[in-house]
Amino acid sequence: MITHFLLRAFDRQATLFLLIAGGIILAVPALNLLLPPDHPLHVPTYAVSLMGKYLTYALLALSVDLVWGYCGILSLGHGAFFALGGYAMGMYLMRQIGPRGVYGDPVLPDFMVFLNWKELPWYWYGFDSFPFAMLMVLLVPGVLAFVFGWFAFRSRVSGVYLSIITQALTYALLLAFFRNDMGFGGNNGLTDFKDILGFSVQADATRAGLFLASGVALLVSFLLARSITRSKLGKVLVAVRDAESRTRFLGYKVERYKLFVWTVSAMMAGLAGALYVPQVGIINPGEFAPANSIEVVIWVAVGGRGTLYGPIIGAVLVNYGKTWFTAVLPEIWLFALGALFVVVTLFLPKGITGLAAQIRAKIAGRRKPQDTSSLGPQSGPQSSGAKAPQPAE
Repeated sequence: MITHFLLRAFDRQATLFLLIAGGIILAVPALNLLLPPDHPLHVPTYAVSLMGKYLTYALLALSVDLVWGYCGILSLGHGAFFALGGYAMGMYLMRQIGPRGVYGDPVLPDFMVFLNWKELPWYWYGFDSFPFAMLMVLLVPGVLAFVFGWFAFRSRVSGVYLSIITQALTYALLLAFFRNDMGFGGNNGLTDFKDILGFSVQADATRAGLFLASGVALLVSFLLARSITRSKLGKVLVAVRDAESRTRFLGYKVERYKLFVWTVSAMMAGLAGALYVPQVGIINPGEFAPANSIEVVIWVAVGGRGTLYGPIIGAVLVNYGKTWFTAVLPEIWLFALGALFVVVTLFLPKGITGLAAQIRAKIAGRRKPQDTSSLGPQSGPQSSGAKAPQPAE
């Protein structure tokens, strides 16, 4: 049954995307580890880490598209789930430092020693185990999303009101995590990571492994999302997006469908945050900033919502542009991002993938008359064997 569910994801477009993306994901670590630094095709380690960060952003954009593109839930707070997953991974990485920290305490992280904490808080227990930490990466965002969605969807909060509430959620978490007494590092957050699964986070092989893990997580999540959207459940989600009242009138429990896809999307975002943290080396309350969640919506809009692979492309392209702009013209990056969103909204409402589909349709439309004209006289009325009408005598 599970196999049949996953096989729904494989159509022509999805297979092509998976082949191209899988080839790139395998090629980048190979070009980094197998080729010498002076080889023209060698990919430097800093580029591997940068592209690995792009992959985590792509996974975050995919999670937003699942709820916005297919269920009509515009979330302006998915950065909260991303950051919670990141903090769960950061807590595991902090527990791996042990006595190698600045203060040499084998149990307490450095910031707790600095703040005169006497013992480890109870919610830090278990994070010295990687399986437990990965469970929390999925469970913490998933539980928060489930509780939030349970109350919001049962109250039939939707549209712009739901978007504002999601933004308020992430802003509330931002203020909470800034507090030193929360036990998450306050303004500085969690940093100075040493090892992950016993391997140095600074080693080239570890960087390549994290890139590969990010790519695999992205492809698996894409398959899961594709399977959901192409199933009967996905058809109901689209019906909820297009006509929620009519879908409810037909007898469907709309709240349950919304709650399911909302929770799955939050867990994807948490996984993206967990893969993001060891590659950038820090997690702080700034990741909860509402502006980050709004930026994710722009990635999805640029790529083309409701396509799954479009937001992945949009996330990579926009963040590559951000890297270039902030290096060359840092003072105009925000203006460029705002202008991009305005241009996409006005002239490319379906994003890059929608533009590509229009181009393919025009090319097919030009070829079609040529193909039908080549049929010659056989395409006329006499080709079916019917006699032509005779003139009256």
